[in-house]
Amino acid sequence: MNKVYINGIILDGSENMVPHKGKVIFVDGEKISRIEDKKGAKLKGYEIVDLKGKYIMPGLINLHVHMPAGGKPKKKQQDFRKLVKLITSNPISYAAVPMVVKKNAQMELMSGVTTLRAVGGIKNSESKIRDKINAGKILGPRMLVANEAISVPGGHMAGSLAYEATSVEDAIKYAKKIIETKPDLLKLMITGGVLDAEVRGEPGVLKMAPEMVKAACDVAHANGLKVAAHVESTEGVKVALENGVDTIEHGAKTTEEIIQLFKEKGAYHVATLSAVMPYALLPLEVTNFKEDDQFNGNVVFKGIVDCANECLKEGITVGLGTDTGCPYITHYDMWREIYYFTKYCHVSNAFALHTATQVNAKIIGLEEEIGTIAEGFCADMIVTEDNPLEDIKALR
Repeated sequence: MNKVYINGIILDGSENMVPHKGKVIFVDGEKISRIEDKKGAKLKGYEIVDLKGKYIMPGLINLHVHMPAGGKPKKKQQDFRKLVKLITSNPISYAAVPMVVKKNAQMELMSGVTTLRAVGGIKNSESKIRDKINAGKILGPRMLVANEAISVPGGHMAGSLAYEATSVEDAIKYAKKIIETKPDLLKLMITGGVLDAEVRGEPGVLKMAPEMVKAACDVAHANGLKVAAHVESTEGVKVALENGVDTIEHGAKTTEEIIQLFKEKGAYHVATLSAVMPYALLPLEVTNFKEDDQFNGNVVFKGIVDCANECLKEGITVGLGTDTGCPYITHYDMWREIYYFTKYCHVSNAFALHTATQVNAKIIGLEEEIGTIAEGFCADMIVTEDNPLEDIKALR
């Protein structure tokens, strides 16, 4: 059914967007066919949707999600390796995983996320749901998926959401194995994280050898795929950029050399400000985390903020993702990530919304299709009662 949206206030997703009144949006099928002045617009043949003065903008894009997890906090830390092994060892329990992915994908959609990038899941459960969404069999957001990632023994999510590579040959083998599941990108776990840090004050220790990073990146690029990498230390960021990684997920304190590498390689930073905030800022009596976890969480959080701020200052593209699956980070919290971007990186509400739409679309190579309300773009649109340019919390 072709539709025309009237009496809406348009926020188009541009960097310096301002509200546009008195326009009507014509949608033919899944595309915006034209935008015209309300006065004189011919609406015959279209189903009329009256927005009654509400705000309409491009759907949000979440660049960092783990679909099998929901973010519900636990009283004690889980052994993810053991849990995933238990789930995948039984066909009946594994059959439930795609159903969980479906439920979480739909929760993302209902929270305003019309496109997401899933960066590490259980086997190929994410691509199964992606394919059903693309085929129109189920409702869901556009999904770009990595399926399983590549880590190393003792590395981040090794043996749970990631294969354990022990050599260059292994890195190549697992990259090819993942590519057989038809992912949209490859994910590497190059450093450790907050909860697997072995020393207080040293989260994000480099785990994956540079030559392994390069080997996996070469395979991905040869197959037309970009590479995203979990990185939470300065050394890890340097190794990732030097060896072909396209997006630095999370980040760490930068150096002049790292800034230059970002520019030379044309790489992007995907800030996940939400991810470690519970470790860093919530009281221990609430989270049940250890003091070392909180200390390391602060190190990583400050590193992510520093990386984002330095990249913004140097004209390097910064995107946003929630890292949903981490404790307290749910599939309906993209609005929080956008709010934190304004709070900790001191950008305007307009720039934050622009980042969550047009900029994130650019990072995943879909800037000519999504992230903008304009003629020829996909009609991925959300409506809010109040103006998010004045208060990001309108996205709640």
